[in-house]
Amino acid sequence: MLRPIKDVFQGQNFPDLLVGLDDPDDAAVWRLDDQRALVVTTDFFTPVVDDPYDYGAIAAANSISDIYAMGGKPFLALNILGLPPAFAAEIGSEILRGGAEIARQAGVALAGGHTIQDEEPKYGLIVLGFVHPDKIITKSGARVGDRLYLTKPLGIGVTTSALKQQKADPADVAEVTGWMKRLNDTAAEVAVQLGVRGGTDITGFSLLGHASELAAASGVGLRFNWSQIPILDCARKYAQEWRFPGGASDNRLYFEERVRFSADLQEWEQMLLFDPQTSGGLLLSVPSAQAGAFEQYAAGRQLPVWQVGEVTPGADIEVLD
Repeated sequence: MLRPIKDVFQGQNFPDLLVGLDDPDDAAVWRLDDQRALVVTTDFFTPVVDDPYDYGAIAAANSISDIYAMGGKPFLALNILGLPPAFAAEIGSEILRGGAEIARQAGVALAGGHTIQDEEPKYGLIVLGFVHPDKIITKSGARVGDRLYLTKPLGIGVTTSALKQQKADPADVAEVTGWMKRLNDTAAEVAVQLGVRGGTDITGFSLLGHASELAAASGVGLRFNWSQIPILDCARKYAQEWRFPGGASDNRLYFEERVRFSADLQEWEQMLLFDPQTSGGLLLSVPSAQAGAFEQYAAGRQLPVWQVGEVTPGADIEVLD
């Protein structure tokens, strides 16, 4: 009989492990002292776009995002790269160059890494960051009455799926690539500055999948307003053509039990909320008293934010039209 990994450590005490296997969060956190904790994460995946440089940049931004999702500041990273032996050396170089450029933008020292031969390309980073132990953002930090904000639009998965099907317009690919390469650094800085303690980043489990994790960890319900959720225009088109990746159906199957949709929402509109995102934005649970200041700070930093809902009593997730 298979045993969960955390059972191996049952009975062992790690008092400085502030976030670990018992938590559904985006990274592990280890307390160093009263002022600093180490945030550690890793992520890698297969290509979502055709251009090697863009693929490397997207994968790096996605990996670093987990540090930001915890309220941390990244400082060190290592490459993880797997390439088919038949690939030209220039492809690997371009992937690594894209990753290095994003690391440079994030102020992260990219200090080597490890490569292997693999029949399917894979790239990502191991990333370390620092966070104050009292300022960690976790999925258990949402409170009833908080306002929910999203910092990137949805629709990345259905658009990249259209690309894989050779049905995507080049302009749409360029738009979605720009969003995926965008760092979540400013969003994290503003959130920490205003005392936000609940949040996560939106990646493969979709908006409603990661929102479900946040709601369960915090012991709350969530209410979203469909009309306020930012959706890429091109994604609406591809959604109506039903070009969703397989992960969207998997997400819906796993998470829809606790979700109630308005009867006015069409099937493709519902599915966009289960669409897997790559290097998506942060979903932040902002105390209502701080919501105005959050929006002002965001505007001052040219950070796009959308208020998409609120935290409610109970346990269900409701999506209004």
